[in-house]
Amino acid sequence: MDNAIKLLLCEDDPNLGNLLAQYLVAKGYSVDHRTDGKQGWEAYTKGKYDLLILDVMMPLKDGFTLAKDIRKRDEKTPIIFLTAKSMKQDTITGFQSGGDDYITKPFSMEELLLRVNAVLKRSHGLVPKEEAPTKYELGSFVFDVRKQVLSGTNGYEDRKLTTKETDLLRMLCIHRNGLLPRDLALTEVWGDDNYFNGRSMDVYIAKLRKYLVSDKRVEILNVHGKGFRLITKEED
Repeated sequence: MDNAIKLLLCEDDPNLGNLLAQYLVAKGYSVDHRTDGKQGWEAYTKGKYDLLILDVMMPLKDGFTLAKDIRKRDEKTPIIFLTAKSMKQDTITGFQSGGDDYITKPFSMEELLLRVNAVLKRSHGLVPKEEAPTKYELGSFVFDVRKQVLSGTNGYEDRKLTTKETDLLRMLCIHRNGLLPRDLALTEVWGDDNYFNGRSMDVYIAKLRKYLVSDKRVEILNVHGKGFRLITKEED
């Protein structure tokens, strides 16, 4: 991800911040996440970023103040504000502080992604580099994302996957041997992390386990209350 577009995300809610960072990384961006304005300033002064995403209500230094400090030395790097406020004056303050866009919570991840893409294209002519490959080797299996096919050796017949099976397995592959957060998978594949979608996702996880069961080197593990791990082991 050395050539990926680099974002600085300052969001004091660690759960929301981690979820947004994971989502943006899955979309091909490189993301540094900080949880207060002071950390955000330190990261900005030490790094080089293509876009800054600043929560307004942060401890130690709020987003508007951080943006004003940044604008004293940098007029070009675009800034998007995140806030729970929706008053007209707050929007005006955001733009007066040097912001390029303003998103009011709650917002969908798709909306954030569209705004990030639009601001980057407008300010730099940049578009995200899709880091995720279109084919994955999982033990004796080959998963073709574009064709939505899971194929394998040892007499395994090619299996045509549904769109949701494909999207979920792709998310697992992107986070292979790491943690795929449950909320991120639900938001990315189902569009909402409500209870009923959660039950549906559990059914799809069970289906994917069944498809992969013939190779003991490939496992999908539950991490209670957190998400899933796709584990792939090297052949002994």
